Amino acid sequence: MNDTPQNPPNADELLLLLRRKEGNWVEWAHACQTLQKAGYSPQAIFEETGFEPIQQNQIIVASQVYDTMLTVGVSDAAKEFFGRKSSDVLYELRILTQRDRAATADFLFSHKLDADEAHEIARAVKDFSRFGGTNEAFTDHPGDAVAFQTWKAAKQKSDLQERSRLIARGLRFAHSATARKAIEQLLTDFTVTPKRLAPRLPTYRLESDEELPRIVPVVGKLPLSKADLDAVPFVDAVGVFQMVQFSGTGAWVTLPGWQVVRSAEDPIALLCDSDKLPSPIPGAAEEVIVLVDRAQRQWQEDSYFVVAEDEQLQLRWFEDTPDLALLGRVVLVMRPKKVLDEEYTKELWQIDE
Repeated sequence: MNDTPQNPPNADELLLLLRRKEGNWVEWAHACQTLQKAGYSPQAIFEETGFEPIQQNQIIVASQVYDTMLTVGVSDAAKEFFGRKSSDVLYELRILTQRDRAATADFLFSHKLDADEAHEIARAVKDFSRFGGTNEAFTDHPGDAVAFQTWKAAKQKSDLQERSRLIARGLRFAHSATARKAIEQLLTDFTVTPKRLAPRLPTYRLESDEELPRIVPVVGKLPLSKADLDAVPFVDAVGVFQMVQFSGTGAWVTLPGWQVVRSAEDPIALLCDSDKLPSPIPGAAEEVIVLVDRAQRQWQEDSYFVVAEDEQLQLRWFEDTPDLALLGRVVLVMRPKKVLDEEYTKELWQIDE
C-alpha cells in the first residue's frame, strides 16, 4: 500500500467495509472518496478491496449526483431506489445541473430506464437546456426535452418507418399536453424539414516560403547601449507555425497578412489537431491554428463559434440561436505548409538551384 500521511483513524474500517461490500453503493463511494482524499491511490484501494479504479470513479461521481439530487429534492421512492442500486444510471447525469439531475432522476425512475437510456436522455436534457427554449410547445421537463429531440429528428426523416419510430418515442416520453400535441401533428403532417448540414470550416494552407512568418526582436532606435542589446531575449521559434514563447504560459505566433486576418478586430489563436475539429478536414491529422475573433459574438448560421462547456473551450456550430454565451467567431483555420525536408530548404544553394 502507498504511504498515507493523512491516514484517517477509521481507514481500516473503511477498507474492511469495501472488502466485505457492507452497506450500499453510496457508502462504498463515500469510503473510496475518504480514502483517496487521505492519500490512498485508486490502485492501492483496488489491491486492498477489489474495487477497480474505474468502478471507484463511477460510484464516487454517481454519489455526488445522488447527494446533489437529494439537496434539490426527489420523490421518496426515487431516493430509496437509487440509494440501493443503479449507480451506473446516476453516473450518466453528471453532465447536468443540480436542478436537472433531480428532475431527470425522478423521470428515469418513473420510466424504469437503464444506463444506456439515461445516457441519451441526459444528453437530450442538456441540449434542450441550451438550445430548446425557442419552441414554446415543449417545457423544461426531462420528458419534454426528449420529446423535443425526437420531434425535431422526426421532422427531418422522409422514411416513414423511422419517422414513426421517433414519433412513438416522443409520445412515450412527452410530459406536457402541448408537447404531445406538437408530436401528434406529425402523424398527419408529412412535410420533411431537411436537416441543415454544418458548414465547412474556413480552412487555408500556407503554400509558399514567402508566406512563412518569422518573428524578429526589436532592440529599439539608435542611439542604443550594449545593455539594451543584452536585454533582448533569444527568440526560439518552435513548431510548424514558428510560435514564439515568452515568460508565462502564453506564446506569440505571426500569421500572413491575408484579408481575413487583417479584418479581425480582436483576434486570438488556438492550436488544435485537425482530427479534433468539429468538421473534418480531408487528409492526415496535423496541427492547425484556429483564428478566433472575440469581437464577433453574434450568432450566424454559417459560422463556427467558441463556447465554454463545463469551463472547457469548445468549437461548435449551432443550427439555431444558442442559449449560451458565444465567446468568438472562427474566422480562419490555417494548415501548415507542407515541407518534405525542412533541413533541405535551409541550404540556399539548394533553393537557388
